[in-house]
Amino acid sequence: MAKEPSIEEAVERARRAQEDRISAIRLVGEARQSLADVREETARELAELQAQIAKRVGDAEREDVKAFNAAITAGWSVEELRKIGYAEPDKKVRARRRSTRKTGQKSAAQTDSVSDEKDAPQGVEESSSGS
Repeated sequence: MAKEPSIEEAVERARRAQEDRISAIRLVGEARQSLADVREETARELAELQAQIAKRVGDAEREDVKAFNAAITAGWSVEELRKIGYAEPDKKVRARRRSTRKTGQKSAAQTDSVSDEKDAPQGVEESSSGS
């Protein structure tokens, strides 16, 4: 027959088993924290890299527009450049044209058309009742 452990031995075995389980939980917690830290750091690095790439592409696009405009200033037409194989830049910088204020004209036209619509049914009724 196997000898039963003493109370102290049983408690000590249980304590060691619990310590092993607690150590396993500690390892899981540390691994999860490490994973969260790595994700946070790589997200920050990715955002920085995307900003750097966007700046480089933007700079290159502006240089492309400058070079294309310089060719036009030098006497090349857009059509000639297209025939050579250089289409207009995708990000062509265009001067904004000031548009004339149309709000006053638009609202006056809308008011006239609204009043015409109100008058039309009445005029139709009057002409049909006059017949």
